Amino acid sequence: MENRTTVLYVDDNPKSSRLLTSVLEECGFRVITKNDPVEALALCKRTYFDLALLDYEMPLMSGSQLARKIKFLVPDVPVVLISGRAALPATELTFVDAHFGFGTALDDLLWTMRILVRPKVAIADHADHHHAGRHHADQREMTQWADST
Repeated sequence: MENRTTVLYVDDNPKSSRLLTSVLEECGFRVITKNDPVEALALCKRTYFDLALLDYEMPLMSGSQLARKIKFLVPDVPVVLISGRAALPATELTFVDAHFGFGTALDDLLWTMRILVRPKVAIADHADHHHAGRHHADQREMTQWADST
């Protein structure tokens, strides 16, 4: 069984998409890439993935709109939104678990993606108390990180 984290990555810019897909795969993620948000939404109905990574500015449907639709279909899947803007209005982030904009370090994005997915693995393994304890530590780390930003 594949134990890599599967990321649904939706970005209408093929060049950006190829570059970030390559980096994510090099870092151990399995990446399903779509350049059309409507196609990505159809894929959500028939394909399993651990995390959605969405570009904010896309034609037909923004990343925020796609996030809302994904959360309706698979509510437990974390959604990370990336944009070329330093900040977005809170209303655009309602269905988003993390936003990374202009000036974001790649390491921060990768770390957050791993943290958002890792607790699900820990919860699934009730027999291993070490993992369960690690889950709570991860939650504390995420809360501390969120409080410091």
